[in-house]
Amino acid sequence: MRTDETLYELYWQGEEKAADELVLRHGDILTLYINGYLKDMHEAEDLMIETFALMFARRRPVSGEGSFRAYLYRTARNLAGKTKKKHRILHIGLETLPFEIPSGELPEAGLFNSERNSQLYMALEKLKKEYQEALYLVYFEDMSYREAGKVLGKSESQVTNLVHRGKKSLREILGKEGFEYYDD
Repeated sequence: MRTDETLYELYWQGEEKAADELVLRHGDILTLYINGYLKDMHEAEDLMIETFALMFARRRPVSGEGSFRAYLYRTARNLAGKTKKKHRILHIGLETLPFEIPSGELPEAGLFNSERNSQLYMALEKLKKEYQEALYLVYFEDMSYREAGKVLGKSESQVTNLVHRGKKSLREILGKEGFEYYDD
């Protein structure tokens, strides 16, 4: 499979199908990422298209594995920031966060999942924006700390600290709500 950076270079060499493949690879996830800022799926879709348009309108400096994706997300983040001055929390897939409720509190799995997700959303709303973003990029976009740093305009060690502090804050908030947070 060709890397994003290879496809981007092929696009600039005249292979327009390379652009289509990049949009297929990243379009849906990028839309969800933008929607986390805007809370408006239609506007997020428009900004996703605008993000790719910017990437394909002028050649960007992408070299090294992961640099295309980092540049793409940074561009999307900047557009979303310009579109909405006051950001809200990122709504992310919560099933993958490592936490559990003390046993025996909710007997039905469906009720448990609903309550768990509700409590986790409320806990995430209480986190600082920078913690939310770092956790989202690292855990849900599967970016390395270095890639997330490129998106956030921070160093790898700064992202490491943000993730650590974000998890610690989330653990404290969930503890106050009666949840047990564990870290594998």
